[in-house]
Amino acid sequence: MRQPPHPRHRSVRLALAPAVLISLTACSSAAAGGTPDAADGKAGRAAESPATVTVTPRGQGAEAGHPVKVTAHGGTLTSVTVTDDRGRTLKGSLEPKNMVWVSDRKAVPGASYTVRAATRTKGGTTGTAEAAFGTADASKVNKTDWRPGAGATVGVAQPVSLVFDNPVANKAEVEKQLRITTSNDTEGSWGWVRDWSGRDRVDWRPKTYWRPGTKVTLRAELNGTDSGTGGWFVRDYSTTFTIGPRQVVKVDLDRHRLTFERDGESVREIPVSGGTPGGDKRSWRGTAVLMAKEGTINMNSETVGLGDAYDKMVDQSMRLTWSGMYAHAAPWNSRYMGVANRSSGCIGMNSTDAAWVYGQVRVGDPFEIKGADTKGTVEAGNGFGAWNLSWAEWRERSALD
Repeated sequence: MRQPPHPRHRSVRLALAPAVLISLTACSSAAAGGTPDAADGKAGRAAESPATVTVTPRGQGAEAGHPVKVTAHGGTLTSVTVTDDRGRTLKGSLEPKNMVWVSDRKAVPGASYTVRAATRTKGGTTGTAEAAFGTADASKVNKTDWRPGAGATVGVAQPVSLVFDNPVANKAEVEKQLRITTSNDTEGSWGWVRDWSGRDRVDWRPKTYWRPGTKVTLRAELNGTDSGTGGWFVRDYSTTFTIGPRQVVKVDLDRHRLTFERDGESVREIPVSGGTPGGDKRSWRGTAVLMAKEGTINMNSETVGLGDAYDKMVDQSMRLTWSGMYAHAAPWNSRYMGVANRSSGCIGMNSTDAAWVYGQVRVGDPFEIKGADTKGTVEAGNGFGAWNLSWAEWRERSALD
């Protein structure tokens, strides 16, 4: 019996160029149980041609921000590996017919990539090849700051908040790269706001206050995303935090009372004095989220547009808005506690009560403030005012809904 001829083997290593097919190393073999003569009745039949492959992006200086796409022609892909110049692998998946592989993440600016692909034809011919491309550097870089910090335990009203250094024109593309996972499938939504600083900001808040004990993880897979005129993101961001006990601070400016609640039960009621009625010194109403416990700080009325009304050191300062509303100790105003609103916009307490509240509250606790004479509802970007919008109104601020 005539033995099949030894298959020919060509080793090819090609660099990727525009509009070029990658030639593969061919490994042809006769059909199982037969010979070349039996297959077509002609001796010395030529080996089957291997599949070819194209890859995008192509060449050097390619535009970043696109997935890597590998396509087989005349066969299927059996494996694809894409690595960057730092040795990191770009994960991806094959389409149902195994003819196209697409990376899960986008090619990032200023990186070099190596692509290795293996194919097989219907006749069983296999092949392999290697190609390379590089992306152009980012002409402008965008960055973000985020809250809360990793490992924090926060109150039930704390949103996930990202503030961007530069404007974000491609809000939908950016939002697509943001992932929130929770330990109990909490329902929530992203919403875009204008931060008090004037910068673009996107917050994620639950439909209702968080359930105590919830574990929350943010993964902002922004590397390789173009924010628009604000530039490219060149790194990812992540944080994980936990929701603490349900604590709500209720402030009734008409009754001049603050009620501290934990798990739905009233723990302590405290006399307070809010913002002076009838002018710029009125307090805000609505839900203000405790942003920071700042301790003893200097408060100067000129920084909040109130001229030279005051300039003093203030203890137990708890920030509620970027515009300067705090809850704090105000012993100089003690004669008005529980009687009248005579502050410059803050919620003042005597020193003993303020120290107690300061020791109980945590960042992310909501202060639910009501009163007939206020200067309006806390805006979404003035601190964390998202809770003053209905769920439907908040969802409308998503760039994807």
